[in-house]
Amino acid sequence: MLSETLTTALEGYAIGPKIRRLRLRKKLGLVQLGEHTGLSAAMLSKIERGHLFPTLPTLLRIALVFGVGLDHFFKEDNDRPVHAVVRKADRIRLPDKAGRTSPAYRFESLDFPVSDRRLHGYYVEFGEEDEQSEPHEHAGAEIIYVLRGELVVNLEGEDITLSEGDSMYFESTYPHSYRRNGSLPCAAIVVVTAQPSST
Repeated sequence: MLSETLTTALEGYAIGPKIRRLRLRKKLGLVQLGEHTGLSAAMLSKIERGHLFPTLPTLLRIALVFGVGLDHFFKEDNDRPVHAVVRKADRIRLPDKAGRTSPAYRFESLDFPVSDRRLHGYYVEFGEEDEQSEPHEHAGAEIIYVLRGELVVNLEGEDITLSEGDSMYFESTYPHSYRRNGSLPCAAIVVVTAQPSST
């Protein structure tokens, strides 16, 4: 029997739904596909519904019927909406700069399992009062939404104060930094557009 980890990993490939889509495109019933592959309709139904994961030889027999390679079942499925659920307990908390004893903020990625994502979302907690992050700049744009407390965003030398419920959009190609204002805890959601991958 497969472990929960392996089962979850295999479910991510959606092998069953991919087989079903190939079958429906060819307008084949389960019995007809069974005749071509030597597999029972009941077994094929379980595979399509994700109740059973096929062995590689079984998957190869199915692939040959549809004229696709095995890689068809293991590459990203463009027919499915890209999504990922990140549980609070699974998020990793990191400081703004490694090794810094008093970080200006700590952040947690909200979307790390998704590869080639179009944006990056973070939950950020800002550190000691008036502890400012180092000015930085990067391609794209950024949106900040303050969940609690008061945050000062310095954009190209100008301080902009945001309170709970305030939001801000800016082009992140300009130098910017953050610092908590006041003694109350401060947290925000920060969304950054992904930088284009170099080819």
